[in-house]
Amino acid sequence: MRLNFLMAFIIVLTFSTNASALDVKFTDNIWNGVNIPEGQQCQKFGGMNPSTPKLIVSDIPTGSNAIILEYSDRDAKKMDNGGHGKMKFVINSTSGKVEIPSVPGHTFEIPSGFTMIEAHRGAGWDKEGAYMPPCSGGKGHAYYLTIKSLKDDKVTAETVIEMGKY
Repeated sequence: MRLNFLMAFIIVLTFSTNASALDVKFTDNIWNGVNIPEGQQCQKFGGMNPSTPKLIVSDIPTGSNAIILEYSDRDAKKMDNGGHGKMKFVINSTSGKVEIPSVPGHTFEIPSGFTMIEAHRGAGWDKEGAYMPPCSGGKGHAYYLTIKSLKDDKVTAETVIEMGKY
């Protein structure tokens, strides 16, 4: 048992040290990574035109041609690992930096440049759509975003940022 744990730790450590990390920042200071901004929760709990935060992603490895965005609720098993929606954003940047616009919640009408990979898994809990704003289980849940850069179908870098608690 101890040997299996040690082997798993070495594998994770090796993966972590070889992977590039993206630098990701919110462009709007109402998103602070600590608390979900007022009005950005799902409509079921009073959200007013909620949407994903706008981002600036930098340190994108050369040759990357897309960004994957996976919105998650760490405290709800069904809604973790992209349960609040997964999207792909096509990039044509050679600068290693791109601004990613926001995507409205509760709709399948997403901005140009985005492709929905998986709709949110909360159908029946709240209004369907590509992205469900923080909502699963209500208050006290921690929401995060996994950002991956891709070159075709290969992940070139990955980072996780905290969206905040609601």
